Parts: sequence; C-alpha cells; structure tokens
Amino acid sequence: MNGKHPSPSPDPLDRAPVSRLQSEWIIVGTIALLHFILHLAAIKGFGYFRDELYYLACSDRLGLGYVDQPALSLVFLRGIRSILGSSRFAIRLLPAIAGALWILGTGAITSLMGGRKWAVVLSSAAAFATTGNFFIFHTYSMNFWDLLFWQACFILLILIIRNQNPKLWITFGIVAGLGLENKISILFLLFGLGIGLLATRERRQLKSLYFWAGMVLAVLLFLPYILWNAKHDWPTLEFMANARMVKNAPVTPLEFFFGQVLYNHPLTLIFWTVGLGALLLSKRLKTCRPFGWLFLSIYFLFTIQEAKDYYLAAAYPVLFAAGGIQWDAWIKGKISRQVKVALVGLIVVTGLLLCPLTLPVLSVETTARFAERLGVAGQTSERHETGSLPQHFADMFGWEEWVKVFTAAWDQLDAADRSDCILFVRNYGEAGAIDFFGPAYGLPGASCTHNQYWFWGPPNWNGSTALIVGERHDIEGSREDLLTHFESVDYAATMRNEWAMPYENGRHVFICRRYRHDFSSLWEGEKHFN
Repeated sequence: MNGKHPSPSPDPLDRAPVSRLQSEWIIVGTIALLHFILHLAAIKGFGYFRDELYYLACSDRLGLGYVDQPALSLVFLRGIRSILGSSRFAIRLLPAIAGALWILGTGAITSLMGGRKWAVVLSSAAAFATTGNFFIFHTYSMNFWDLLFWQACFILLILIIRNQNPKLWITFGIVAGLGLENKISILFLLFGLGIGLLATRERRQLKSLYFWAGMVLAVLLFLPYILWNAKHDWPTLEFMANARMVKNAPVTPLEFFFGQVLYNHPLTLIFWTVGLGALLLSKRLKTCRPFGWLFLSIYFLFTIQEAKDYYLAAAYPVLFAAGGIQWDAWIKGKISRQVKVALVGLIVVTGLLLCPLTLPVLSVETTARFAERLGVAGQTSERHETGSLPQHFADMFGWEEWVKVFTAAWDQLDAADRSDCILFVRNYGEAGAIDFFGPAYGLPGASCTHNQYWFWGPPNWNGSTALIVGERHDIEGSREDLLTHFESVDYAATMRNEWAMPYENGRHVFICRRYRHDFSSLWEGEKHFN
C-alpha cells in the first residue's frame, strides 16, 4: 500500500464526447436504414387507419384546438398534403423517416450518456426491435411526433446536466412547449422531470432563473390550447374522463407491466429493466439518476391511471441507453465482441420476426394466422368486440365499403330527396371515410356527433331526408329505434367486410324521412367525447 487513495471512477457525463463518427454509427445507421426500408415496403399496406381519416378531416378544418388533441400535428399534416397530397404514401412517409430518426436518437442519447461503441449499438438495436413502435411509425398521428419531442427533451436534459449549462433550459422550454401543442403527454414528462430533480442533487437546477424561464415559455406555447379548452368548457377533460370510463379497457398493474414487455419486445426486457436499475443505483451513471426517478414516477402514475401500454413508449430511450451501457460494461473478455455481435443480431432478427404483429408486411390472411398462433388475434386495449385481427389492423378495413354502402343508398333517392339529405354516422372513422372518399362518389359530407365532429354541426337541415347508420346489427331493431325519430324508415344497404372491426361489419344504412323533433336540440344530447 502506498497510502494513496484510488481515484474515483469518472462520471460518464463528465467525459462523454458530443459526437463520435466511428464504426458504431455505420452500424446504427444501417439498423435505422433497415427500419426505414421496412416501413417503405409496408407503407401502402392494408388501408387508411381509422385515426388517419379523422386526422385528414381535422387538417381540413384547422383551429387552435380539438377535443382529443392540440393542433400542431394537424398543421404539419396540412403542410404535407399541400406538397405531397393525401395518399397513404404521402402521409406515411414522414412517420417512416421519424422511425429511423428515433433509432439514431437513441444511439445519440447513449453516446451523450458516456456509452462506448457497443453500448450505442446495443441500445439502438433495442430501439429498432420495439414491436409496438412499428405501428406508431407506420401511420400518421400525433404519436410519432410525440416520441421525437420526448427524445429531443431527453437530449437537452443530458446536455444541461453534463455541461451544467442552465441556459439550455430556454431551448428545453421551447421544445417542451411545442411538444405540448402536439400532444399533452409532455405534461407527464414534466411531472417526471420534477420528481427526478427533487429526488437527486440536480434539484439545484430549480434555483436557476433559466429553468423557470424555460417553464414559462413552455406554458406560453401551450396557452392557445388551454384557452381553446377554457372557451369551450374544457372538452379535452371530458374526453379523457369518458375514455377512461367507457372506452379504454381496465388494466391491472400486472397487465400493464406485461403490456410493456410485449410492446417493447420481450427480449428488450433485459435492457430496460437493467437500464432502470443502473440509472437508480449505479455509480457509473450517478449523474443520470434523475432519469431513473423520472421513468419510475411516470410508470407508477400510468399504472394508477390504467393507461394503455403505448402511453409510456416515449420514455424508453434513456432506459435502453443505460441498459446498453451496463451490458457493455458487463460483457468482457476475449470473446466479448462476438457475444455483443450475437446479441445485437438476436435483437434485430427477432424484431424482424415479430414486426408483422404491428406492421402490415404480410397479406391480411397470413397476418391473421400469425397473430392467432402468437395468441394476440383480436387484441385490443378498448372495450370492443374484436375479430381475427388485432384492433390496430382491423381499423384499417371497411372504410371504402362504408362509402359504397352510402352510395347505394344515395342512388335510391330522387333529386328532391338529395337536395336536403344528410348522411348521419356514429363515429369519426365512418365520418372521416365519407369525407375523404365520398366526393369521388358524389356524396355530401358526413354529419356526426363524435369528438370534434360534434363541433362541426349540426348541419343546416330541414328534417326531410337522412341516410343514417343504425346502431344495431339487427335490421328490424335498428329500424324500430329510428322510427321513434322519423315517420318513415326504409332499409337501404349493409356494410360487409370480414376484416373490419365487428361493430362496423354488418351494420345497416337506412333511408329516413320526416324527422319528428327539433334536430338542433337533439344535437346537444347526442354529443359523445371519447
């Protein structure tokens, strides 16, 4: 013993390079490119997703807010449509690119946290294999934007902590504010951030005026949506409460955990659980401790709220990064390189094998058989009867059939009936389909009381003629229901598509004449936000 004390291990964030254009980025770039090519191959797979049709309808009617979302993703969609059009390729190209950026961003987070070559590659492979994200990056929605906003916030937080540069809180506030204008889930990130800072030595950030200035900027950017809600009696809060009570399926804590395992690919469990442990306990990642508490607090909040499994998807990059760093440190010895190569290969290959569960790369018949063999046929996170396909795929079928059914009913009307006829449907998927496909068939726009469509009505209608979707699968039962509101109700046509959601398949359209009541007063009572 020479009496000297060993030097403490340097914290990764104190020595992490900003960028390292070495061989790992060739590998990570290849993984990201593979992800993008997969999405290009599937970009026209099946049909438009239910929510995509609703997004298209909302982008035609831009505003400061909507019942179920802020406006930013719809502004972006309007811009995309003005340049590329409204085809599935046009609106899905950007999500496919975002999926590749998500993988690169996870690698960047790992590098900024001090990860070496194989840590970067391992974490990026885990990001690639995340099964549920294949679907998020397949369709246009606010959700793929949300993942990128969270990732940008994580990168800024790492830079703030690593460099002790509080001025970056201003940039963080701008990014978080824009993220809030895309999806309010950034509020959960801010909640977790508060817990993470308070629980660690980084609580010193709360003393910075730059921190509070950044938070004020975030609130100011989010203010248009807050004011829109205040003006309209807080419809978003009503939507969230109704969705939890009547739409979303109840989830136990154990179900929520297994939902995370399946959503993120079972093999990545060894990364995000190890990563969480490392963030909370490892001396090597002690500077990153706030991220462990951030994840843990959001996880328990979502468990209490019985949230859907994908709600937590945006929080995983830092766990993948920490897990990659920890496994890279554990796997040592002469054959460590071979072990790491094998592990990356296993993750990527199994990710490819499972991607047909959430990405339409196979025929619909093969997809149904594949889902059945894995025990996820008819899987849903909502309180609906399901068929042979998981709900996210079933909601891509039946939309043009709905329009053809209404066209068949429309063709049975004479010119006098058509002059003041409305098309009344039951949900925003049916309404979005009519609004998008209907003009090519000569149909007028849809009337609907579901979510934002309720704000776009009631139509100017004299009550003479309406084409209406019955609420039951039984023709006579639906007809009797409608006869309480109309003097004359005649069956017109039935929607048939074996792959559509069961509550859509086999429903009927009726020609209804001479409405008995005041339609504008009925509209208020028909409102349903969920």
